[in-house]
Amino acid sequence: MEFVTLDRLDDRYWPAALVLYREAFPDGKPLRVLENTFAKGVGYLHVELEDGEVVAMALTGKLPKANALLIDYIAVRAEERGRGRGTRLVREIEREAHAMGLNGLILEAEVGPEPENEKRIRFWEGCGFTATPYVHQYIWVPEPYRALYLTFDPKKPLPADGRELFRHISSFHSLVFRTARGSSDSE
Repeated sequence: MEFVTLDRLDDRYWPAALVLYREAFPDGKPLRVLENTFAKGVGYLHVELEDGEVVAMALTGKLPKANALLIDYIAVRAEERGRGRGTRLVREIEREAHAMGLNGLILEAEVGPEPENEKRIRFWEGCGFTATPYVHQYIWVPEPYRALYLTFDPKKPLPADGRELFRHISSFHSLVFRTARGSSDSE
């Protein structure tokens, strides 16, 4: 097992990671937005490899004002789920964020009565994240979301207020959805 973290979308790992991303998130962000994340210098691609094959991937983004890393997407190959790969990838992302001098990790997860949403929250809590009570409703998607956070050092805590965490998350989304100069939203 090997982990690789890149600050660019390379030809070696990105094609397989993109397939995994599309399978897990068919309605996820458009490719141009993902590319824009890296073009703006705030994105990271994390892959877990087994025998040179991508078996898990994550896309993260730096949140400078929170001094944290946002886990935007994480996906594990369907046949590899339930084997601890997702947890190991989260631990590797945590290690990378520590090495960057960041104070913790932040993410948003869908909430609602559906069993898969409850399972996701339990997964993140099992990884040490704290779920905030605040539920955020975006205007452009129907699903409500809850912010979760993992502080590395209690002396440098991340905000525990869900509204404040969503301000950081929304700032990241605003940045990466803004198209690069010379391109249009219809790309």
